[in-house]
Amino acid sequence: MIVNKDMMTSPVGKKYNFWVIGWILLMHLGALAAPFTFTWPAFFLFLFLSWVTGGIGICLCYHRLLTHASFRVPKPLEYFLTFLGVLASEGGPINWVARHRIHHAYPDTERDPHSPRQGFWWSHMFWLFKHKPILDNYELYSPYAKDLARDPVHRFLNNTHGLYQIFLGVILYLWGGFPFLVWGLFLRTVFVYHITWFVNSATHKWGYKSYAVNDDSSNLWWVALLSFGEGWHNNHHAFQRSARHGLKFWEFDQTYLTIKFLELLKLARHVHLPKLPKFSQITKAPQLESVTS
Repeated sequence: MIVNKDMMTSPVGKKYNFWVIGWILLMHLGALAAPFTFTWPAFFLFLFLSWVTGGIGICLCYHRLLTHASFRVPKPLEYFLTFLGVLASEGGPINWVARHRIHHAYPDTERDPHSPRQGFWWSHMFWLFKHKPILDNYELYSPYAKDLARDPVHRFLNNTHGLYQIFLGVILYLWGGFPFLVWGLFLRTVFVYHITWFVNSATHKWGYKSYAVNDDSSNLWWVALLSFGEGWHNNHHAFQRSARHGLKFWEFDQTYLTIKFLELLKLARHVHLPKLPKFSQITKAPQLESVTS
């Protein structure tokens, strides 16, 4: 794992990320209009886009495909899935992947970008509000995602990620007026934000542990249901490269089922699954050298 200790131990900056704060505030304010703009078509659009951007774009692509290389797909499909992740408005693919790999390298330590040991709301969303060079400067965070930084398509999507949500908003308004704009953009973005953030916060604070890892990660059923299987977080920290997070028969993992469907269609290959040892055999989560190098 590539680590520069001076970079990692540099304090969180005194400056606030006002662009990030302003955007997140705008999304939440827009979502408040949802009760006044409800229509059934807008509601079903909300469900569909939540799955497309959150379930496919973030959970399947950004997390399991790009960050952990849990499986492989043809490059054109990888780029399309990455674009769906960009539409979730959680940052470009290189930035998202680098942040998450830093989290796995130092989970629940002072170097973790979002540990609940610094407060629940810090881990949930406030960590996004403060500037830190290692998380915000491309030259500093890109070494943690060198595999993506070498790819011109991923670099382009990383550099232009802020534009696509605006284009989508215009399309939704022209298609279905304010109901589609509010439910398909504002409310959907807020919903996907919080289900992603609950994986950072709630699953490092509550739940049960199946494996003894050197952090606070837990399996939390209600986060798993909301986040398409990502809430089986203790399992994930124990087997970081596993495409399957729900390892018990009752741990429903929608994202893994989607990966299996892609495998059935011959679109997914090299699907990684863990060899499950007993509880006492797990001591720490594996590192990511083979992915980041």
